[in-house]
Amino acid sequence: MGQRSRSFEELVAEGAAVPTEGWDFSWFEGRATEERPSWGYAVSLADRLAAATAALDLQTGGGEVLDFALGRAPKTPAPAVATEGWPPNVTQATALLAPRGVAVVAVPEDAPLPFADAAFDLVSSRHPVRAPWAEIARVLRPGGTYFAQHVGPRSVFELVEYFLGPQPDEVRDARHPDRERAEAEAAGLEVVDLRAETLRVEFHDIAAVVHFLRKVVWMVPGITVEAYRPRLGALHERIESEGPFVAHSTRHLFVARKPGDGDSGRG
Repeated sequence: MGQRSRSFEELVAEGAAVPTEGWDFSWFEGRATEERPSWGYAVSLADRLAAATAALDLQTGGGEVLDFALGRAPKTPAPAVATEGWPPNVTQATALLAPRGVAVVAVPEDAPLPFADAAFDLVSSRHPVRAPWAEIARVLRPGGTYFAQHVGPRSVFELVEYFLGPQPDEVRDARHPDRERAEAEAAGLEVVDLRAETLRVEFHDIAAVVHFLRKVVWMVPGITVEAYRPRLGALHERIESEGPFVAHSTRHLFVARKPGDGDSGRG
């Protein structure tokens, strides 16, 4: 029988037990779905990497996206470096990326980057918690490019506000692309492409909700099954009776260039 025959307790226990390291979302297959942005970030990153001579990937997670892109690129830039702040992800990313010639460096998200000025002609990132604009501008060579996919404002907020209630505008509008454009320009970068999309997300059982919130911990900070059991139970009943819980993610493609005579890394 399908997932609906399983009890709330069984599903919650499963969602709470699944490891959260890395950015591999394959466990969600058949349990949750999310539309993908039209620009195909990982494939486009492969093209950028092929044209770069020195590349840095910020907040690489478990290295899965960079590994995919390097697998499609005809060559790996040298040097190629990735940073990550969460120790379990550092271990996972190192195991995945070292065979491709990528050095993984443990760097807290809010720390200065331990690299020389103008060290890279390509800096990339998929879903950074926060883009360190001043540091990105510093480590880019003149003519170099920042190429990234960011999480946008109010992403999956139907789920966030189900648990936390209505959020103030400053929380709902955080990560807004217009604000990030202004921050990038204030750091001295030229924004050459900025595209945003809203994408449908469906959660088909409560295990998927629990695992998602454990994996993306900033959505509902401090969430535990015990603290939110009544709301989880009510959401389980809602999914059982009405079908998938529908939310919407927001993503934006961000391409910025450091002004200068060079043209490296533009892809």
